[in-house]
Amino acid sequence: MRWTLKPNPNPEKVKVLKEALQVDDIVAILLLQRGIETYDDAKTFFRPSLNDLHDPFLMQDMDKAVSRIEQALENGENILVYGDYDVDGTTSVALMSSYLKTRTEKVATYIPDRYEEGYGVSYQGIDFAEDNGFTLIIALDCGIKAIEKVAYAQEKGIDFIICDHHRPGNSLPNAVAVLDPKQQDCEYPYKELCGCGVGFKLIQALASKQGKSVEDLVAYLDLVATAIGADIVPITGENRVLAYFGLQVINGNPRPGIKAIIAEVKKEELTITDVVFIVAPRINAAGRMKHGNHAVTLLTETDFNTAVEYAVEIDTFNTDRRETDRQITEEALQQIEEQKEQERFTTVVYHETWHKGVIGIVASRLTETYYRPTLVFTKSGDKLAASARSVSGFDVYNALEACSEHIEQFGGHKYAAGLTLKEENYEAFKQAFEDVVSKTIDIKLLTPEIKVDLSIELSEVDAKLWRIIKQFAPFGPGNMTPVFMSENIRDTGYGKCVGEDESHLRVTVTDGTQQIVGIGFGLGDKYDLISDRKPFKAVYTIDENHWNGTVSLQLKLRDLK
Repeated sequence: MRWTLKPNPNPEKVKVLKEALQVDDIVAILLLQRGIETYDDAKTFFRPSLNDLHDPFLMQDMDKAVSRIEQALENGENILVYGDYDVDGTTSVALMSSYLKTRTEKVATYIPDRYEEGYGVSYQGIDFAEDNGFTLIIALDCGIKAIEKVAYAQEKGIDFIICDHHRPGNSLPNAVAVLDPKQQDCEYPYKELCGCGVGFKLIQALASKQGKSVEDLVAYLDLVATAIGADIVPITGENRVLAYFGLQVINGNPRPGIKAIIAEVKKEELTITDVVFIVAPRINAAGRMKHGNHAVTLLTETDFNTAVEYAVEIDTFNTDRRETDRQITEEALQQIEEQKEQERFTTVVYHETWHKGVIGIVASRLTETYYRPTLVFTKSGDKLAASARSVSGFDVYNALEACSEHIEQFGGHKYAAGLTLKEENYEAFKQAFEDVVSKTIDIKLLTPEIKVDLSIELSEVDAKLWRIIKQFAPFGPGNMTPVFMSENIRDTGYGKCVGEDESHLRVTVTDGTQQIVGIGFGLGDKYDLISDRKPFKAVYTIDENHWNGTVSLQLKLRDLK
């Protein structure tokens, strides 16, 4: 692990913000590192307000999208809400379809089959629309590159509205409206919405035409917050507001489907991290193991008891998914060793029987062992399909673009992408990807990094600091939980390895003035560093421990040296 200490902001700025907010240096520095420089910035950050959401009509084509949907509602047209099979896609479809059902009965949903149709808009989906008399398709979390598909629909007299957040290619589909803040000439102020967020802006625009405000749509924000967490978009700006109020809905009065998922969880209040690790994997498991329709059915169900039955079924998919990804990860690690590829700049592995639904998770798991850009391929019809994952600081989308002569199609983001290619091009692609990455990656990016916000004295960790840090939530990219470093600390002599296989470390650390318990998951092998009360330094986040009705501060140790 390499520890990178973030640079301290300009001392003059620290002084000004400190005085404006009446806070200490630590808080002022943490805020400035997050781009919060004034009293007003801080007010927006600490007190998110629905009034901070942008006018949806600032998004390019929003007026066109709204008037086409209003026309469809007026004429009683059949509307098909189409979305991808992952969390962002299924929550988007649940959001849009449940909103439209408050205004018309003529709405149906369509999630492509991950195995039969693959990612995004499919010809089968358009044929389904034609066979069932749909004249308008609203595509969510996909479609920005579906140029031929949209043209195919046009020939059949079917209009498209696209709500996407992926990077557009050089040209756009000829749809009635293309909503995507990442379009070059779109002047929408916030570019980092997820697919469900773009869908929410569309229902916000539709509702405003009926004289309704965003307050009337708060009940949909449990879906938006779930998608924001699952899709790993920055939790800054508008996403922060949507996630903040979405979490209030999740913790207060979520829709029956989400309520049924969290009914099993013994937690008073869920954070965005809990949503990512508890709610999202279950929604995702449906599309991975069976069909994304199961997730939409759960998320749109209005009766709690029925939702519980669906949630139980989805939980089994999730258990199957866990077993499958564990097994494939083992096989992939074995393949890397057999082919003696431990020292490469990239991981590219393939087996024709690997389950397509979990290759993205397996790619993430492999980066835990070999920290480098990773692709996991499996057979998909007559092609090979892969999920790509990257390491912090390296743009895997650009690397794939540089290998595009070997690829049939690809799409995605800086850190996660998907692609297909012909089997005969696999070896050539594998070599090209290794060449591109080896020439373009900064070698230090191949060592995992812990970004440390600030070096502080252990004695500065107190209840007051924790109270303020809690208000920095919801945490996520662009606003990560603050990571601190303290030097010259010792264990009081009670440090020990804990857990079934003793892989975790539990210590009581002191700097001579105060003591605080620290837990380091997976740090059992660092026990020698703390034994015999030797001085060490640690990077950690501050957390609270709930035990037998008492709450105490604790450190979550990330690494020791």
